[in-house]
Amino acid sequence: MVRRKKNSDSSDEDERPVRRKQTKKTEDEETSSTVPSGSLQIRNKMVRQLMYAKLKRTKSKTKLKERKARQQSDAPREEPKTIEKKRKRDETWVDENDQETLDDISNDELSSYFTRQADGREPKLLLTSQEGFPTSFTNKFLKELARILPNTTYFQRRHHPIKRIIKKMNKLDYTDLLVVNEDHGKPCTLYVSHLPEGPTMKFRLTSARLSKQLRSNRGKSCAKLTVRPEIILNNFNTRIGIRVGRLLAALFPHDPQYKGRHLITFHNQRDFIFFRHHMYLFKNEKKVALQELGPRFTLKLKSIQRGTFDAVYGEYEWIHKSKHKMDTERTKFFL
Repeated sequence: MVRRKKNSDSSDEDERPVRRKQTKKTEDEETSSTVPSGSLQIRNKMVRQLMYAKLKRTKSKTKLKERKARQQSDAPREEPKTIEKKRKRDETWVDENDQETLDDISNDELSSYFTRQADGREPKLLLTSQEGFPTSFTNKFLKELARILPNTTYFQRRHHPIKRIIKKMNKLDYTDLLVVNEDHGKPCTLYVSHLPEGPTMKFRLTSARLSKQLRSNRGKSCAKLTVRPEIILNNFNTRIGIRVGRLLAALFPHDPQYKGRHLITFHNQRDFIFFRHHMYLFKNEKKVALQELGPRFTLKLKSIQRGTFDAVYGEYEWIHKSKHKMDTERTKFFL
């Protein structure tokens, strides 16, 4: 083995690490190190966590002082900046007195229901599932949904095609068909088709919960609804939103029975439609509370098809395309 000789002593000095003398920091330097710019550049993890916690405490104290100062002052409060308030109103936004929208509403497929031209007949619904046998959870969900929707019949579809079911429904004077599909044992899609002329809407169904799973019911199932409930539709402001709201409203009969104290809400928020079923509880002459009876679920519109359900030759009015094509802005909504 041949050892290589080092060229000079200066190279050894260059390779040796240089130790710097540690000097005591002044008070100004310590305060400046507690408020770093950007991130805390401290190698020791424990010290870094302590400094970060101290920094958060100082920030929260300053925010609390500012909040108390604003409350004590007479200055008007600023409105909270939410995505709903930043919403961009495009050409599809509809005002209350828009004559073009009123003409479209008076001539659409649902005008006979809202003008009461059906000779006093109430909506008659048929509720079914996808082909085959639904799972236990989906079967319970369909039965609970049939209890709270007036004049609803739950039909076990098994292997009957949809078109044959629609032909039979037209003969028996049914007005609407509801089909619930499932995925991995839970409901995932809801089809609502108005008979005989349509339209047919497809919704993505999520967050389905039974009445037993709600804390307010304490493990009790929802009883069959024997009165006509009150219907509330919130935040359906565009042309598509008004069309969706009219279809959902056409599932329930006119003239709600307010003495029954039942309330069904379709609340639209950021294109998600939240379904809730409540009951009024009058504690005294001034205080009123709401008890949720269930079931509950969330809908999101995926497509609107003209006419009744036709997966092959159906003509679509509106389709929600992929995320990168339509959902490009957080402040743009379609309902």
